[in-house]
Amino acid sequence: MDSSFVALESPNSPMHIGNLLIYNPATAPGGFVRFKDILDFFRSRLQLSKTMRQRLVRVPFDLDYPYWIEDPDFDLEYHLRHVALPKPGDWRQLCIQTARIHARPLDLNRPPWEFTVVEGLDNVPGYPPGCFAFVTKVHHAAIDGMSGIDLMEAIHTLAPHAPPPNKPDEWKPEKVPGPVELLGKSYLNALINPLKQARVAAQTVPGVANAIKGLIARDFKLTSDYVPPRTRFNKSISPHRVVEGQRFPLEDIKAIRALTPDLKPKVNDVALAIIGGALHKYLSAKDDLPKASMTAMAPISVRSADEKSDMGNQVAAMIAPLGTHIADPAERLKFVFGRTSNSKAMTNAIGARTMTEVSKVNPLLYMALGAQLFNRVSIAHSVAMPFNTVVTNVPGPPIPIYSAGAKLESMALSLICLTDGLGLAHVVQSYCDEAYISVTACRDIMPDPEFYSQCLKDSFEEMLAAAKALDTAPAKKPATKPAAKKSGTASPVTRKPTKAGQTARKPAASKASTGKPAAKTTSTAARKSSANAKKTAKRKPAKASAARIAEESK
Repeated sequence: MDSSFVALESPNSPMHIGNLLIYNPATAPGGFVRFKDILDFFRSRLQLSKTMRQRLVRVPFDLDYPYWIEDPDFDLEYHLRHVALPKPGDWRQLCIQTARIHARPLDLNRPPWEFTVVEGLDNVPGYPPGCFAFVTKVHHAAIDGMSGIDLMEAIHTLAPHAPPPNKPDEWKPEKVPGPVELLGKSYLNALINPLKQARVAAQTVPGVANAIKGLIARDFKLTSDYVPPRTRFNKSISPHRVVEGQRFPLEDIKAIRALTPDLKPKVNDVALAIIGGALHKYLSAKDDLPKASMTAMAPISVRSADEKSDMGNQVAAMIAPLGTHIADPAERLKFVFGRTSNSKAMTNAIGARTMTEVSKVNPLLYMALGAQLFNRVSIAHSVAMPFNTVVTNVPGPPIPIYSAGAKLESMALSLICLTDGLGLAHVVQSYCDEAYISVTACRDIMPDPEFYSQCLKDSFEEMLAAAKALDTAPAKKPATKPAAKKSGTASPVTRKPTKAGQTARKPAASKASTGKPAAKTTSTAARKSSANAKKTAKRKPAKASAARIAEESK
């Protein structure tokens, strides 16, 4: 899988991922961070990440997978850059600068990562003047969403004044292997690869059997909802990018789950439904909404605890219909939850880990030739992609973190790679009490990212309003009933004798009602004076309270 990202690399499709991270230097010494401070901070922590000093070595003619070696020519100042926004330094300028940086390919003859420090963020809404940003780029062959956490940990601390690591840096560079040595390794791997293929084939048999068994038992089913329609996003892409995104309170994202009280959707289901609603609004405005639901590829991490710091990718994937054909928020969330649950059942039956193991025995030569054919012949125009977009969910740290003493205010955008046939991708990222939905798109396919960002916001607000309306509807219902009744008329419900527990649930239906049978109460109230009526009213709450206590004690 890592090698496939190298094979797919092209000028139009640089295969790296990254972030736009915004920092507030107020917590740093003196309330200011210089570029030199960032360089020193990174240099002191290089030993904490394998990614930062390893480079790729490709085998001649792509006869085998590339190898990782410790770069003998590592130069930190090459990987850390420094730019500043022109005035006024607003959000639009920051997005344009981020998109330009993200569109440029990495040099794969060096460790495949670059960080650009961006100053001049003086008019970005929601952030104080003087903030700076990191625009990060790391090749997808080196990390996935989960192993990227290792890199984040290396360049961040839990306190603004944390000391550098107290263990010595024992890193040693390696010699770059020559073509003969690499071809010798590839020959050896070619000899043992059939054995690997046989082992993986044996491992897949139980998964295939479970999948067939699940279909027969109807644990899951295959439907046309998983077949993606053809959309404007699924064609050849240009080398230009646009980025945008929205941030939402994480509690509000969780509150939207109340739209389906009989189900138990996850936060990821809510995010998929929000994106489905945004695509519905965006394509409806373009008069280009497909009748069938658009689908997303949702990566699933299969990285074990002991593989946390390993480089490369440990992910499988499932197909998630987005419900773009459904305008109603509750119905769309219900649809998304049902389809993702079905996809999870299929993936679990086969085994997500088994799916990743299969990719490890594909000969790279055929993979590289296929990738070149895909890029050069532009078959994306004629061959439908198995999904319309990507939605990847990456959990971020739940507490504030710091880099060079500056507090990370926001993981404002998460950036992702695109390929021909895939001109739009999303990342759902969390940090502290916020959730971010970021968009990376081809500029020629989506020339108006601000409009799509607004569609995301509108979709979220529509779903949140519907969830709040559903949540408050039962509370309003009892309050409106007594208003329609006259004081001298008994309620149809209270006309019959009630149990103590029933009286406790409606202790204050009206002044004419008590914990006693209704018929006696209404006749007595008509004869008694106003003073006696007040005394009776004072006694009623006590009876209701006694009934409530008796009911609760049960």
